[in-house]
Amino acid sequence: MIGYLTSNYPLIHAFRPAAARRTRRETLALNRVFKMAPKLSDYFHDDEILGVKGSLDRPISGLVIDSRRVVPGTLFFALPGLRTDGASYMDEAISRGAVAIVAQKLPVHPPGKVTFIQVADARATLAAVAQRFYKFPDRELAVVGVTGTNGKTTVTHLLKHFLNGDQRVGLLGTISYDLGARTVPSFRTTPESLDVFGLMAQMRDAGCRQAVMEVSSHGIDQQRVRGVQFAAAVFTNLTRDHLDYHKSIEAYFEVKTRLFTGGTGAVPKVAVVNVDDPHGEKLAAHIGASVPAARLVTFGENPAASVRAENLGLNFKNTTFRLVWPGGSLEIDSPLIGRYNVSNLLAAVATAWGLGRDPVVFLPRLRGFKGVPGRMERIDEGQPFNVLVDYAHTDDALRNALGMLRTITPGRLLVVFGCGGNRDRTKRPLMTRAVQEFADFAFATADNPRTEAVAQIFEDMRAGVTAPEKITWIDDRRRAISLALDVAKPGDCLLIAGKGHESYQEFADTVFPFDDRQVVRELIGIKALKTG
Repeated sequence: MIGYLTSNYPLIHAFRPAAARRTRRETLALNRVFKMAPKLSDYFHDDEILGVKGSLDRPISGLVIDSRRVVPGTLFFALPGLRTDGASYMDEAISRGAVAIVAQKLPVHPPGKVTFIQVADARATLAAVAQRFYKFPDRELAVVGVTGTNGKTTVTHLLKHFLNGDQRVGLLGTISYDLGARTVPSFRTTPESLDVFGLMAQMRDAGCRQAVMEVSSHGIDQQRVRGVQFAAAVFTNLTRDHLDYHKSIEAYFEVKTRLFTGGTGAVPKVAVVNVDDPHGEKLAAHIGASVPAARLVTFGENPAASVRAENLGLNFKNTTFRLVWPGGSLEIDSPLIGRYNVSNLLAAVATAWGLGRDPVVFLPRLRGFKGVPGRMERIDEGQPFNVLVDYAHTDDALRNALGMLRTITPGRLLVVFGCGGNRDRTKRPLMTRAVQEFADFAFATADNPRTEAVAQIFEDMRAGVTAPEKITWIDDRRRAISLALDVAKPGDCLLIAGKGHESYQEFADTVFPFDDRQVVRELIGIKALKTG
């Protein structure tokens, strides 16, 4: 294995330096392997190439974007990056056995033993070549892409649960990659295009006929889903996030719209859009007027939505509402709490219905849905108050989560939260203001500081303080959680926000084990022993 992608071991072996003495039988076997090997010319179209130094009639053993994963015979893509340029690692790739390099600029004096291919856009070329190399797996899967600031993970898990009846359904997302025959940890919400097509190929080979994936704005902008044939694309909502990358909310929205308008290389067959969201309304109008190839399905509480919720009933244990869609309606009793989870559920139902599934058939499976790790996950260790762990890490997500908990919590609402380092600084005071608006008391602490000083993060967050007597600042996240548990009383609710399912904390260039859920269980156990 190279990472998560299956390698052809005989072919890699064939590319290794020849032994000092090789028998005739070994030579004939290696020649047969080379004859079956794919060649560079098989995967490039003439109009994609600006210049070549070397032969395109060269066999390759695989594709690689990380020089550390190069094995003999591979084609290395030198991708431009925000912090480093892949061109800086060409020498390392060659030393490890790469036989060809794709880059946007050719070296002045390239080694003669290696083929260099110059292209205008290395990321776009990578997506096209990876799709061909893995034999277009997206064409054999009904792929659903879910984008939006909040809700992607919950919607994809609900969709997988609804669609996973008589067929295997693959999943690519923030928490894990389900490849049909096995599940592996996620290393990125939307992986690079090479991984996207490689992982989809594994899904296809494992018998999956459908796949759902989270599509981040970075993934769209960096062409990680370039060329993917989407059976459906889903828009959940849009709020302030990633403005350190996109610079403005308008630019952020424009990137999201590409998934629906052909900006990623293909128009989805079905476009599913939340019309309760102002940006969703705008997107739906644009699709209806300018993207005739996509069938538009809208959802929300909006009376004009194709799939909508009526007569909502919200409490701490479940959510009830009447689901209405063209041609039918059902009374729903959902185990997911909160109004925003009504929106998430509607997104999944509207998508499944848009793909031709009958809600009367698949909705009974909702009773068996166990929730999503780290998404309003309840921690119950026998304590007389509620503890919930959630991934909310934007002001809008915090406002939605806390607003919901405020209405159903008989006692006080306590919050542990922080802001990530090296990310959008403009949202930090907004997150603090949202917490202060709803919480009776908050413990501001470290999230993933990365290379940024916690003191600097706290300084940005303090700009949003409206009631200083209702918030305290504690660098150490474990201590903050411990103090919050100490002050919680029967009837209170403690929300630990920001990290959700994550099992680590990032400080500088080091990752430390840290899972909010595990820490809570450990601390409750320790405090119970001390009390006993």
